[in-house]
Amino acid sequence: MADLLEHFGGISPRRIRLNPPPGTATEQDVIDIQTHEDRLYELVDGVLVEKVMGFPESTLTCQLIRLLGNYVEEKGLGILAGADGTVRLMPGLVRIPDISFVSWRQLPRHEVPSDPIPDLAPDLAIEVLREGNTRGEMNRKLKDYFLAGVRLVWYVDPRRQTVRVYTAPDRCTRLRMGDTLDGGDVLPGFRLPLRKLFAKVGRPRAARAGKKGKGKS
Repeated sequence: MADLLEHFGGISPRRIRLNPPPGTATEQDVIDIQTHEDRLYELVDGVLVEKVMGFPESTLTCQLIRLLGNYVEEKGLGILAGADGTVRLMPGLVRIPDISFVSWRQLPRHEVPSDPIPDLAPDLAIEVLREGNTRGEMNRKLKDYFLAGVRLVWYVDPRRQTVRVYTAPDRCTRLRMGDTLDGGDVLPGFRLPLRKLFAKVGRPRAARAGKKGKGKS
């Protein structure tokens, strides 16, 4: 188990599903569990890894979907999928970005795929980071995305109120409060001030504790 956890970037052992045994899981297991247990698992190397969830992060995801969705619809650019939108990045690799944008360029008939796990690499993959996400896990996921053909990845961190924008696994711009997030070549013309994105998100715990401590001194 220690080797398995290291392989997945030091995640909690509670996120590894042992039934079916690691190494034997299939896409059908992903579908069956989501249907009957309402739980989300990604499939990596025959192993089911639970998608970490949380209410504050889900709220921020919905806010971002609303802002992106309005723009995508207005400009007629493509479709969005939410935090249960499973995609097959390559054979045996199923990921679930918190938000996926797929341009009509990939769907020339302008039809939403009917497959529960479409063979599709989003143009933009967005992950809203949770406390249980490790650096190793997210680095591996980043490589998976770009190897599959994803053009742009955003890692949104509610606790630090930052967004890391990746155009390649080794090419990143970190945006902070006061900066503006834009869609680059993937969503041309889209602009979102981070103050607007994080307007209803509480400040990080460290910041609140620091302010409280300062007031007592």
